[in-house]
Amino acid sequence: MRQLLSLLLMVGLLFAETEFADPKPSIDNPRKIVFPISKGDDVSINHVLSSANNVMKFYGPEKVQIAIVCYSQGIRALLKKEKKIAVRVRALQTYDVEFIACGNTMRTLKIQPKDLIEDVEIVTAGIVELVERDLKGWVYIRP
Repeated sequence: MRQLLSLLLMVGLLFAETEFADPKPSIDNPRKIVFPISKGDDVSINHVLSSANNVMKFYGPEKVQIAIVCYSQGIRALLKKEKKIAVRVRALQTYDVEFIACGNTMRTLKIQPKDLIEDVEIVTAGIVELVERDLKGWVYIRP
């Protein structure tokens, strides 16, 4: 009997709805989430892109603002020559996901603005962008 109750409880938790904190996400008050990409391997990059996509699907694109800051080896996610990744980045951009490149990384790795996917913002320091967004109330997620 105890096992049956435990099983029923576990099944119930699988289908539990997320309870939104106040104020609830809305068009006028979207959740603001920032993700970093600092590793350049396909698994790490795709994990962040998938996580951002899942968050956007959960809230709805009109109730969430997402920014992805790429620095160090993660700048690879923003290079035009990375065709498969670029398709995913452009798809997220159509939903107003911001992609931000670290200028310090670009300088160190000798990457030019023309090497980046269109509509990528360049900031002086990616890590500083993460700090400033956090201080402005953005939720920092490191998948």
